[in-house]
Order: sequence, then C-alpha cells, then structure tokens
Amino acid sequence: MDSELSQWITLLRSPLLDDRLVAIKTLQHLGDEDAIAPLIDALQDDDPTVQTLVITTLWEFAHPSAIPPLIGCLGSPYEAVRNEALSALKELVSTDDLMKLLDVLQTGNFHAQLNVLVLLRKIHDAQALPFILPFFESENAELREAAVITLRYLNQVVRCEPALALARDPSEVVRRAAVLTLGHLSDEGVVPLLSHLLTEDTDWQVRRNAAQALDTLADPAAIAALVAAVADPEWQVRKFAVRALQKVTDSRALPALINALADESSDVRRDAATALGNLGQTEALSALQQTLNDPDIDVRIFSERAIAQINQTLAQTAHG
Repeated sequence: MDSELSQWITLLRSPLLDDRLVAIKTLQHLGDEDAIAPLIDALQDDDPTVQTLVITTLWEFAHPSAIPPLIGCLGSPYEAVRNEALSALKELVSTDDLMKLLDVLQTGNFHAQLNVLVLLRKIHDAQALPFILPFFESENAELREAAVITLRYLNQVVRCEPALALARDPSEVVRRAAVLTLGHLSDEGVVPLLSHLLTEDTDWQVRRNAAQALDTLADPAAIAALVAAVADPEWQVRKFAVRALQKVTDSRALPALINALADESSDVRRDAATALGNLGQTEALSALQQTLNDPDIDVRIFSERAIAQINQTLAQTAHG
C-alpha cells in the first residue's frame, strides 16, 4: 500500500468528523481497491453521515465483498443510512446474493425485512416464495403490502391462493397492492374477486387497480363488472374499465361504451372509441360520427379509426 493511501486510511479513524469525511471523499476519488476493507470497517462509525458517505463510496467500487456489509446496513436505525444502502444494493445484488437476503428476512428487524422484500423484486427468483408468504399475515401493513408486491415480481409464480385474502385486507394500501398482483395470477377465484372489488370496494384506487388487473387478465367472465364500472363516479376507474373492454369484446358492453363517448374525461372518450371499433357493430357508427367534432384531437383521431375499423369489418362480413 502506498504512503498516500495509507495516510487517508489512517485518517478514517480520526476523532474529528471533518477529517473522517475528507478521508472518505479522498478515498472515493482515488478509487484504489486496497481501501475497500478499511472502508467496510468504517461502516461501524458512530456518525450516520460517515456511514452514509462510506456506503456511497463502496457503491462506486461495486466490489462483491461490500455486499454483505451493505446488506447489514438495511436495518440501520438511521433512515439516511438505510436508504443509501438500499439504493446501492438495487444495483449491486444478483441471484448469487439470494440466500443472504433470505436470511435477513428471518432476523426480526422491521427495516431490514422491508428493504429485503424490495430487493427481492430485482432477483425475481421463485425460491423466495416460501420466505415471503409469512409476511402476508404480518401485523404490520407495510410488510404485508411489500410482500404482496414482491410476489408480483417472482418468475413462474402464477398461482398463490394466500394472496387472495390480502385483496380483502382492512388496509386500503394493502388491498391496492394485492389487487394489482392478482392480475398476474390464475387462481380460480381471482376474476370473481376482482369483479366484486371493482364494483363494491369503497376505495376508488382499489377499484381502479381491479380494472387494471382485469385488463391484464382479459377474462370474459368479468364483462358484467366491467360494464358496471363504466358508470363509476371516478374517471380513473371508468378509464381502466373501458380499456379492459377493448380486449374483452362483448355486445353487452355496447350501450355503456356509447354513453362513455360523452364522458367528461377525454381519456375515457378516446378509449371508448377504440373499444367500439374493436366491437365492430354498426349500432356504434352514429355515436362515433358525432364525436368527430369532439374538442379533444385524440378523441377525433381515435373515433375516425374506430369508424374505419367498423366499416372494414362490415365489408369483410359482406364479402365473407
């Protein structure tokens, strides 16, 4: 180790805070990997400002040896330290670190558990599922929410019945997250449950997310709920219900979609035009032609496309 590097490493143990901060910044600038081990030791510094700056420096080194001590920082009592460690690890962790992260889930440290649940979304490994499931029954709503979001990111997990219970969670934050996750599952009760929540949940964001999930699933069994949701008092719910009806084409949606062409939201009117085009029924032509004077240019463009699409469908039918 050269004398200059040794000088700055020695200063990491100075009793003066400013000296230690200058030493870390200098080591960061020098970029010599011989400084990694002393910097890892400096994570034990009593001052959270020092700890945070050390994490930033180790992040720049991106050396595998720094990952376990950075994981250890996820449970720090200092928010700035935890957040910096989480940001660094989002870039640094890989599937090789899966078992280290799963071990942390069993430590009982709330902050560490919450941050690890976030990091598992990057790894996507279904082996994490048995370690995530216990958090569905946590007394802490943040952990239940984080766990059900992480489930959404696990590869090859298409069935998970315990997740359905979280869609009825007393916390609306948990329900919002759970409903979006259900859009990626194929359990038997998913579509009936999402249809019920779309029309009955008291939280409009849950209803909106239910419409988004049903849009992803594109299941004809949800048609009645989607049609009903086109009259929801919240335009965001109406928008995603109409968008889902673009995929689930059913003549029962025709009256609701024609009414939606007069919706106060231009997003709803535009998406309703597209849904009517996909439906391909002549009964929609008159209403679509009236929207060619809509004040929103997107609505006019999408209505023109819908009319052309319906006429093309009719022509093909006539020649078929």
